[in-house]
Amino acid sequence: MSAILEALHGQPSRSMTEGETLLSQGGADRVLFVLVEGAVEVIKDDVEVARCSDPGAVFGDLSVLLDIPHTASVRTTRPSTVIVVENPRVFLEQNPPACLQLCELLARRLDAVNKYLVDVKHQFEGHDHLGMVDSVLDTLMHRQPKKRIAPRDTTLRDPEVAD
Repeated sequence: MSAILEALHGQPSRSMTEGETLLSQGGADRVLFVLVEGAVEVIKDDVEVARCSDPGAVFGDLSVLLDIPHTASVRTTRPSTVIVVENPRVFLEQNPPACLQLCELLARRLDAVNKYLVDVKHQFEGHDHLGMVDSVLDTLMHRQPKKRIAPRDTTLRDPEVAD
């Protein structure tokens, strides 16, 4: 059993019918969905990018961790059971094994993207119009983006006030 499912043992679950939407791209629910049983598809910009039926699979993680709108939609492809984690940051802070499992999941996703980009680079080697692949790979593999912090209102200048 996954560490996340173990940590959520005894929590209420939600039964979902085939075709029901868990997350909508662009939405900002700030919850995690953990698949107990069933299957889902992940759709980004009207393109299916993944299917999953693994118990313990997590959805909504990027939105929660980066405090951004959902980057994809998730919809059931057969009757499914999920656990909804209403306070996901608190849950992850209080459950290190579950947090580690999520870190491993995110690392696997990043590794898959890196492998895909390397494959694309090899396929189009010598074609100048895809020279940006080097730049994308370098960014993904070496850059550690900083969290953006908005300035306090007191530090912003009012454009209506003349200098």
